[in-house]
Amino acid sequence: MTFNHQNELVNKAVAVLESLESGNPEAIKAYVHPEKYIQHNQALLDGREAMLGALAHLKEAGTKVSIKRAFVDGDYVVLHSVYDFFGPKIAIDIFRFENGLIVEHWDNLQEMVEKTPSNHTMIDGPVTIQDIDKTDANKTLVKSYVENILFGKDPDLLASYFDGDRYIQHSPHIADGLSGLHAALQVLAEKNITFQYTHLHQVIGQGDFVLTVSEGLFDGRPTAFYDLFRVENDKIAEHWDVVEAILPPEKRKNSNSRF
Repeated sequence: MTFNHQNELVNKAVAVLESLESGNPEAIKAYVHPEKYIQHNQALLDGREAMLGALAHLKEAGTKVSIKRAFVDGDYVVLHSVYDFFGPKIAIDIFRFENGLIVEHWDNLQEMVEKTPSNHTMIDGPVTIQDIDKTDANKTLVKSYVENILFGKDPDLLASYFDGDRYIQHSPHIADGLSGLHAALQVLAEKNITFQYTHLHQVIGQGDFVLTVSEGLFDGRPTAFYDLFRVENDKIAEHWDVVEAILPPEKRKNSNSRF
């Protein structure tokens, strides 16, 4: 895929998200497939018409969208953004394209916390993609980390994925470094709050950015975990996440899988 084609996909995905703020249907009509659009956000109805139908309501609610970073992996575009409707939220949207049109969409949304324990925000940090030639190696590294550490296959390998305690953490309640990670896990254990990753559904990456989409349980509730990593010199250097509970079946507006 050429750089120009990648740019074109990003621009289309960005235009579709920005239409949620402007209320202008043109981008959705031009870039979303009229018949094949599959919606995995289970709070929304399936199909392009539902998306078009929501525009007036979103504009009326004063929706704002600010896209902070974007990357492409084959037919997939990932956007990491701040949404403002009924309060600020962090979002990661994934769009899948077929023949230049969006045919599928997944997302996770989480209430925004202003400052993390180490004084970052949930979305600040580098936005420029580096190390395009290391995309495959970085995806392999992150997949291995998620499987061995987050899924618990080989927790003893934890330190090997990091450069000492150099680790910038944007997760809202966790401080920087492996020390911050250990402290947060300790607090969860003391409060008897468990979390468990059970299925890894997607690994999407470009250069030094890699997103993993996982399913699991948080405090007993079925949960979607979107973890975004930045890799530097073959080590995990930075992490953002968006965590959202999965709606119970009776509240879902479409019958598509969450993943």
